Amino acid sequence: MKIHFISLGCDKNLVDSEYMLGILQKSGHELIDNEQEADAIVINTCCFIHDAKEESIQTILEMAQIKKIKEDMILLVAGCLAQRYRQEILDQIPEVDGLIGTTGYEDIVKALESAAKKKHISKEWYKDINYLPTAMDNRVLTTGGTFAYIKIAEGCDKHCTYCAIPGIRGSYRSVPMDMIMKEAKELVEQGCRELIIVAQETTVYGTDIYGEKRLSDLLHQLCGIQGLMWIRIMYCYPEEITNDLIQIIKTEEKICKYIDLPIQHASDTILKRMGRQTTGSEIRQLIKNIRKEIPDIAIRTSLITGFPGETEDDFAELKAFVKEIEFERLGVFTYSKEEGTPAAKLRPQITKKVKEARRKEIMLLQQEIAFRKAENMIGKQLIVHTVGTLTGESVYVGRSYMDAPNVDGFVFFTAGLEPVSGDFVKVMITGAKEYDLIGEAI
Repeated sequence: MKIHFISLGCDKNLVDSEYMLGILQKSGHELIDNEQEADAIVINTCCFIHDAKEESIQTILEMAQIKKIKEDMILLVAGCLAQRYRQEILDQIPEVDGLIGTTGYEDIVKALESAAKKKHISKEWYKDINYLPTAMDNRVLTTGGTFAYIKIAEGCDKHCTYCAIPGIRGSYRSVPMDMIMKEAKELVEQGCRELIIVAQETTVYGTDIYGEKRLSDLLHQLCGIQGLMWIRIMYCYPEEITNDLIQIIKTEEKICKYIDLPIQHASDTILKRMGRQTTGSEIRQLIKNIRKEIPDIAIRTSLITGFPGETEDDFAELKAFVKEIEFERLGVFTYSKEEGTPAAKLRPQITKKVKEARRKEIMLLQQEIAFRKAENMIGKQLIVHTVGTLTGESVYVGRSYMDAPNVDGFVFFTAGLEPVSGDFVKVMITGAKEYDLIGEAI
């Protein structure tokens, strides 16, 4: 069959999509870009926050309209929305021919074949929420081939009061190290030069299967892969960061001097209401320690504005914290009230207008910091991972060690010799434009 695949949501969801694409392709199905020509459409959905849920629902409805015209076309819905709103989708969107839960993607071909028979032998494909899929072979990369995400664990045990992930993705399950290494080596053999370590939380990797944190050990093994240039670490909860982890980032040349540290807030009152396991002073001390050990570290964080009960004083404390710490990279989300989470019952809930106003205020504050830090890079040399070129121009696009895909900026540079995607080029920074840098290849 000709299959059009739509992947929504986070990079962890994208990994699942790439596994499904590999399974489909191995089974002889053809992957196509045009949904109008497809025999089947598969949507891997997200519902982490309200906006993601709305995007997933809207996408399903749009594809359902195509199915009304092409009645023989198959429409499958997979992932988080299918897991969380199983019955609602079955009841309200009859065009959907099959549902696949977050741990059921290994059955994608069975789901497709069942739907093709039009007998709906099994319309729902779910496994235990704490099952760990292991279909990692024949993965189809959608990231261009020179970098890839490696998901080292599934689920989460933190149970932050605002988050629905444990109920959608299950408890924390580490992928055995030998399986990760096998996948990583295969990806590098296929041309990947940068591997990005992801999970709901990467820092507690190994605690469930090895009885202790093993992220540092995993990173050390990954650094031994010949042909791999960069390793980037995402989603490190501050309370779980060890000195061993800081030291391996400091000493291993292949590990980017970059850490994603989602702190969510700085007010102790709000952190406690969020169910977080750190205080503002502990976060300050951790960042101080990291920067002392790794002076050129790029620290990314994410924040939530308008959490239930967030007062003007709490927000002022958050602003002061952002101004004091001067994060290299920062993203802000407004609080999303998710049904079934403890935070949804907290009072008072903050109005949408106030939540958004506070988000904009933090972003403007961070903008000043980010633009100044970008200006300070002028005159410095950076190694840049080339990812493409500007259409119609002799300008190349890449990312420095400070820039993760899709969330950070770019380096735009000129070059005498023409680099191709995947090349690592030394670039002299000559200018800065907002969040991006401009330079010349040396």
